[in-house]
Amino acid sequence: MSTAPAQMRIAVGQLPRITSDAIAYAKQLGVSGVQLNTPDLPGEHRWEVADLRALRERVEASGLRLEAIENLPNQFFEHCMLGGSRREAEIGHVCATISNIGHAGIRVLGYNFMPGSVWRTWMRRSGRGDALVNGFDLAVAEDPKRSDEVLIARRDKRLHDPWVRGAHLIDHVEISLSALWQNYRWFMERVVPVAEKAGVTLALHPDDPPVTVLGGVARIFSSVAALEEAVDIVPSDMSCVDLCLGTVSEMGGESAVLQAIRSLGPRGKIAYVHFRDVRGTVPVFEECFLGEGNFKPLRVMRALRDNGFTGFILDDHAPGMVDDSDYGHRGRAHAIGYLQGLLEAVQDE
Repeated sequence: MSTAPAQMRIAVGQLPRITSDAIAYAKQLGVSGVQLNTPDLPGEHRWEVADLRALRERVEASGLRLEAIENLPNQFFEHCMLGGSRREAEIGHVCATISNIGHAGIRVLGYNFMPGSVWRTWMRRSGRGDALVNGFDLAVAEDPKRSDEVLIARRDKRLHDPWVRGAHLIDHVEISLSALWQNYRWFMERVVPVAEKAGVTLALHPDDPPVTVLGGVARIFSSVAALEEAVDIVPSDMSCVDLCLGTVSEMGGESAVLQAIRSLGPRGKIAYVHFRDVRGTVPVFEECFLGEGNFKPLRVMRALRDNGFTGFILDDHAPGMVDDSDYGHRGRAHAIGYLQGLLEAVQDE
């Protein structure tokens, strides 16, 4: 029995849980799969096979594919990132979780190595047509007098983020670039063999915002060169990148995005893509609708096709539209429709 070759496809992304409404939304949009972000599963230190398998089976029973899980709760591995006293215990749980993900029949785990988390210095500011958008200004982030303007994802209670469960960080910690690179190598040396055995692709998200340090905590994946180094630090087919185009656009606009695709794509190192964009690059940028940012979406979709990418593409960080939900159903639907049109165009060329 022959199997059709893999090809680019669109998924609904960043769901916290599978509900009947989430399934209906994905089906109404005509996508083939979904991705879950920090799913709401039992476990203070690890996830178990039965819960993961039930998650996949519920998705598949609806006729969809569970493309990936993205992000472990921060408390699962924060000492691994920072070299803390509990890292040996944590790495055992992380390895068990990766193994369990594989046994549950889930093939991709997106992750970050960003102990400082995601930072923004404004949220829900007026964008095109008064859509609500988020942004970042490094001068504000580095000014102690303006610390009350900084919002940190999965840490700052003002975000009221319902999609991240039990995430927190160790307070009052500083860590250098070299120390964080050492911790990352230590981490990958332990998880990559487990991922290989489990058949799970590990997909690294770049640091957002892509600056070298925030709040005394280094950020090592803030350039295309750093992503290239990351996938080779422990060579493996299972070590790949979750290519967040918005974050790479923050690094250097369209040229950085195309550089990443041309470098990582032909090597099979792009596991999946967050297809979003921003206006401006660090030190100041603002999230926006597709088509009004730093890169030309059609040019980027063609580059993905031409450089061998055959994974899934998802919406991410869509502006909030009139009467939108907290999840952003309307903004995300606009993004997904835009992506479906782009994909059909490049596949028909």
